[in-house]
Amino acid sequence: MTEAVLALVPLYGLGLIAGATFLSCLALPMPASLVMLSAGGFAAAGDLVLWQTVLAAWLGAIMGDQLGYVLGRIGGRLMVGRAMPPRQAALMGKAMQALQDKGDWAVFFSRWLVSPLGPYVNFAGGAGRLNWGRFTRAGIAGEAIWVALYVGLGAAFADDIVALAGVLGSASGLVAALAVAAALGIWLRMALRHRAQP
Repeated sequence: MTEAVLALVPLYGLGLIAGATFLSCLALPMPASLVMLSAGGFAAAGDLVLWQTVLAAWLGAIMGDQLGYVLGRIGGRLMVGRAMPPRQAALMGKAMQALQDKGDWAVFFSRWLVSPLGPYVNFAGGAGRLNWGRFTRAGIAGEAIWVALYVGLGAAFADDIVALAGVLGSASGLVAALAVAAALGIWLRMALRHRAQP
């Protein structure tokens, strides 16, 4: 699949780059990081213009974040209210309140440091009624880092993009897994504390 993605980038250019980042922000299986890495490599070779590549990826990601937020805002409360048992719905409500209180940082870091969690933070931000301005500002800043990091690394390491993609994929998966494990540990601790109370 890697070779197929690499072949498509110069063919479809900026539209593919924007589309890949847009769809990945909606939790659809799109190799946006690989597309950005290869786009950076093609920009370094002169086949794409670097600033246009960065702008296309950045705008696609921002639009994907916005749509994820809107979908969460429209459908999130329905899912929490109907699809979950009351106890889990109450815990989800607390999680959404925590996102409301400290959401800027959660949104910012989920764009680039734990990017696999980003689409779910978009949905939870909308469902939890995180202030749209705060969500947007944090998302724009975080996406700028994500795009600059991947397109920049692709441009710097244009000769070995496939190996670089494997290393970055493993690293981001590890960071995301650690973040999920930490969140589950906090949730378990809170649940045990709640259960111990009379």
